[in-house]
Amino acid sequence: MFVAMSHQRRHSLHFNVTSHPTAEWTARQIAEAFPWDSTRRYLLHDRDSIYGAAFHQQVESMGIIEVLTAPRSPWQNAYAERFIGSLRRECLDHRIILNESSLKPILKRYFEYYEHSRTHLSLEKDAPAARAVQLPELGRVIELPQVGGLHHRYERRAA
Repeated sequence: MFVAMSHQRRHSLHFNVTSHPTAEWTARQIAEAFPWDSTRRYLLHDRDSIYGAAFHQQVESMGIIEVLTAPRSPWQNAYAERFIGSLRRECLDHRIILNESSLKPILKRYFEYYEHSRTHLSLEKDAPAARAVQLPELGRVIELPQVGGLHHRYERRAA
């Protein structure tokens, strides 16, 4: 799985899945993650072998500065490591994944939940996509199942 995320509010910018990642595939993913003029200045990643020559050339041509974490130092990319751990614990540990095509829709639903509903203490108990506070005058609290019922979002709705 390839995930590009913004550190500012933990937005997931792009994801894709393959059972056989290569440097060429990863280079295509970085180009899809940052189309046209939406590139970031820095790209923080580990020293995995999928970041080969084709990937480095693509990143350099986009004007992105690569920052590599030290070997065996997952704490240096804490946001990405935390996200992958949350994804595993909150979603993938509760599903049976058969292949890439069965994984993609599950990930899409989890990313939507993560972006719009899952709260983060470091974001002052808000989701990456900021939500407005709902006052009691808006109605009673209802439950909205998400990620196939694994998680729920609670909102106020008028009767």
